[in-house]
Amino acid sequence: MSAPKDIATNRKAGRDFHIGEKYEAGIELRGTEVKSIRAGKINISDAFARVDKGQLFLYGCDIQPWETAGVWFQHESKRPRRLLLHKREILKLEHATAVKGSSLPLLRMYWKNDKVKVEIGVGKGKTHGDQRHDLKEKVELREAAREMARFNHR
Repeated sequence: MSAPKDIATNRKAGRDFHIGEKYEAGIELRGTEVKSIRAGKINISDAFARVDKGQLFLYGCDIQPWETAGVWFQHESKRPRRLLLHKREILKLEHATAVKGSSLPLLRMYWKNDKVKVEIGVGKGKTHGDQRHDLKEKVELREAAREMARFNHR
């Protein structure tokens, strides 16, 4: 069993959302999409999931077309892709997104046992004040670590 290897991470999601529960899901891909992912031609910064008619779909995930594929085998770069979860998990996510201000941002995409998996989280949007508070905390922690290192170095 191989350890998960990250393909892409969405750092913007951690900045814009308070992430609650996290879910691992499979993703339905076409052959040229997998080849493009292996080549690193993917952008997930604006990707999110939504429940439509009892199924979970991923929107905004940009997988660039594979250059050497023929016209007939090419894929659309921003098409909705189906995510594979158990029915009860999809129902939980549907109820979680019914709350105003919550959504399902894509946190990361990774390889697990030679399959592409995605991690989505139930996110509640941060206000501008929350973002400033998080930035202030990060700066304070960095300064404290720097002082501890300087003190221990003596």
